Amino acid sequence: MSFYTSLSGLQASQTEMATISHNLANVATNGFKKSRTEFADVIASSVSLNPAQQVGSGTVVKANRQQFGQGNLIQSANTLDLAISGDGFFAVKPELESARVDYTRNGGFLVDADRYVVDSQGGHLQVYPVDGSGAVVATGLDAAISLQLPATSGTAVPTKNVAMSLNLNANAAVPSTATFDRFDPTSYNQSAQTTVYDTNGNALTLTNYFKRATTPTGTDPNSTWQVYSFVGDKQLTVGSQPSVTATFDPSGALVSPTSAFNFDQFTTAGSTSPQQFAFQFGVDSTQLAQPFNVSSRSQDGKAVGQIQGVSVDERGIVKASFSNGDTQALGQVVLANFSNPEGLRQLGSSYWQATGISGEAKLGSAGVNGFGNLMSGTIERSNVDITEELVNLIAAQRDFQANAKALDTASQISQTIFNIRS
Repeated sequence: MSFYTSLSGLQASQTEMATISHNLANVATNGFKKSRTEFADVIASSVSLNPAQQVGSGTVVKANRQQFGQGNLIQSANTLDLAISGDGFFAVKPELESARVDYTRNGGFLVDADRYVVDSQGGHLQVYPVDGSGAVVATGLDAAISLQLPATSGTAVPTKNVAMSLNLNANAAVPSTATFDRFDPTSYNQSAQTTVYDTNGNALTLTNYFKRATTPTGTDPNSTWQVYSFVGDKQLTVGSQPSVTATFDPSGALVSPTSAFNFDQFTTAGSTSPQQFAFQFGVDSTQLAQPFNVSSRSQDGKAVGQIQGVSVDERGIVKASFSNGDTQALGQVVLANFSNPEGLRQLGSSYWQATGISGEAKLGSAGVNGFGNLMSGTIERSNVDITEELVNLIAAQRDFQANAKALDTASQISQTIFNIRS
């Protein structure tokens, strides 16, 4: 009987060492939770046996119990690295259209080729859908969706109105080159650029060239400037004329044009539709004996926004920002918890699955209903303490050696009995 008693101790110690080794092997695994081997003694008894004479039959592994203590939190530069400070799990779907939902504490997320937010195993992060203000519009796993980042935001709005206020230097001379050539800086005095948008939302550069045409004389105290306009390489015309004349009085005030004028329709190289917009000099445009200066410029076009960044706030609301200034709320990160987390089934890769022992998942969001706080730009490391595990490993090894010694002693006793001669 002592053979089997010692053998049970050897097997139990071997299981404990395997558990400790598994913990140590995953000391650097993000979101990993260590396990602890628990034992129970084995007693064989009957109603006729005197309790004072009972002898145990060894030990048995009662459970490898998971320990869901908080792991160390470390900072990262990735805003999609998420950590739960407190209770809760992230909900992920291993496949996009899968009905199965797994749970993890490893919040190291990234964006795949289809712009879905996934973990290192390809599991899709689940979020609650939200409206434009970030308010959750549906809850529950059936309503949860896989988080996908949009590539663009908004619709293209072609430029229809451009305004510019500037000062043209009253001391500027009439260029010696009579014929305007935008490639010849001596044929004009100054230029100014404004970004405009075509019908497809492409950003284009409107360049206005200012060439002084006349200076004040005894018969005409006013000054005139010719304004030539180009969008990219396309020259704009007004009533088929290549330029617009701007006139200033002796005080430097703008005499004409005082209202907006329309350029003729034109089609840029990157667009298939013709475009037309109006241009207006601001009322504070002047001609003074000061350096050329553009005090303000504006236009009403808008490009399609390209995604530039993503952020996650403390409530778990995921927001994307775009190049056109738009900001979109994409969803709220789903958090799950269980009545008995130790009853979750380990799947590997820091994944768990609900069982009848763990109970059904209780869903919520960060910071409410007993769920932990969500931290962006943070990763939860393993909760394995190397020093503690090494001490436990030494103790398990000593247990194994003691049981092995007991087994060896039982063998020697048996051998002595076998050698007894009558």
